[in-house]
Amino acid sequence: MKRVGKPWFFVVAILIFALSYTSFLGVYKQNGDLQDTIIRGAKDIRWGTDIQGGVSVTFGPEENIDATDEQIESAKSILEVRLVSSGVTDYELYADTDNDRLLVSFPWKDNNSQDVSGTIESLSQSAELLFIGGTPNSIKITYNEDGTKTVTDENGEACDVVLEGKDVAKAQSGYNSQDNEYVVSLELTSNAGADGSQSGKEKFKEATTEYLNSQISIWMDDVCLSSPTVQAVISDGNAQISGSFTAESAKTLADNINGGALPFKLVTIDYSSVDPTLGTDALSAMLIAGIIAFCLICVFMISYYRLPGVVACICLLGQVAGSIAAVSGYFAVFDSFTLTLPGIAGIILSVGMGVDANIITAERIREEMRKGKTLDGAIKTGAANSFSSIFDSNITNVIVSVILMGVFGPPDTVWSTLLTPFLWMFGTSTTGAIYSFGYTLLVGVILNFIMGVAASRIMISSLSGFKIFRKRWLYGDYSEKKKAELEEEAAKAFAENKEVSEEL
Repeated sequence: MKRVGKPWFFVVAILIFALSYTSFLGVYKQNGDLQDTIIRGAKDIRWGTDIQGGVSVTFGPEENIDATDEQIESAKSILEVRLVSSGVTDYELYADTDNDRLLVSFPWKDNNSQDVSGTIESLSQSAELLFIGGTPNSIKITYNEDGTKTVTDENGEACDVVLEGKDVAKAQSGYNSQDNEYVVSLELTSNAGADGSQSGKEKFKEATTEYLNSQISIWMDDVCLSSPTVQAVISDGNAQISGSFTAESAKTLADNINGGALPFKLVTIDYSSVDPTLGTDALSAMLIAGIIAFCLICVFMISYYRLPGVVACICLLGQVAGSIAAVSGYFAVFDSFTLTLPGIAGIILSVGMGVDANIITAERIREEMRKGKTLDGAIKTGAANSFSSIFDSNITNVIVSVILMGVFGPPDTVWSTLLTPFLWMFGTSTTGAIYSFGYTLLVGVILNFIMGVAASRIMISSLSGFKIFRKRWLYGDYSEKKKAELEEEAAKAFAENKEVSEEL
């Protein structure tokens, strides 16, 4: 490892301290009586029901629907996907097939009944995406007892449904810079259905051929999203929904489409608040215990490993700050994440791995110095020799994290896509608590490589360029210091003997 410039220690340390300050405290702007959030801090973390509490809701089908056990289980699976896709990773969801009931509890940050009602409504939406030939003023979707549905317009006449949500393979929100608006892009299915029905791609090709220069209206449930005019035959299986979308509403629509349509319309039978299992007092105790543990680790690292220990403490602070930032919504490209007890366990485990990485590097450097190598040679060789051990111990956690997120996360994530050939062995298993553990563990491993490997080595190499920090005992090699002490004692004894001899 080539020695880096002296200023790099201060550059990296300042970046870590800046990340720590902003991720813990956040950055806010006072706008009159309102406070605008510029950068989210620790207080913006959305805690799970096991820490903060939340809302308990009971859903059921409309009175005229006698749902089958399969339909109840299907509705349960769709609600699970919607919860996790919305960033709610800690929930409890039970299906009561005997009474046609779905009971769900999920965390909620604010005690705002309007926001709670909005979330409940978004969960219970049937999310029935329909492409209808023509532009009816309104539509009515009637769910029949045999599981089929009938779509009629305002006059009671049957609508020409040319495409449904089941014909969509994937939906994704995005921004159309040409038209300066947010859109939802659809990728239609290319394979025929299990019942022999046409693929979404073929259906849409026929529909755009039939309604060329005419309008096809796009509906989500009974709300018309847009009514574009077909200007060309679309045969590539790609469609786009445009309208008065915001970034959030476009993402919500894409999530609902990916989640799938419920087999029947859900109604809210009852909902109430849920008391937290641990409460804010226990959370405060956990915070104090974490600070004490971090301080004890720093005392041990500094007293035993000296200068590498100081660097390790700075990097561990950056790793904790990065983990908090990854769940609070600090980074605009990542949504906020519900932090649960398993999620906290993932952070603690990753911090322990960060300590281990720094210990391995410090020990390797000390071993190389004991072999007689120069300080620069010991740092270079020690860093190189320690990387394989750190990589091996962390890569196994990466594999575990990816498997947990792929198996127990939403089916449209990159992790599920990677594990698609193997998911048939697990079935549908969207479980937020396990997904949360995998997420924080994966983030911690990535931060371990950034902080515990890259940043720590840059800082150690930079510090070794200062004359005051080139003493070998500062890096754990006490042989030089002991030799100096012995020489000092010998010189002192020689001086005393010489003084006695002169007196005699």
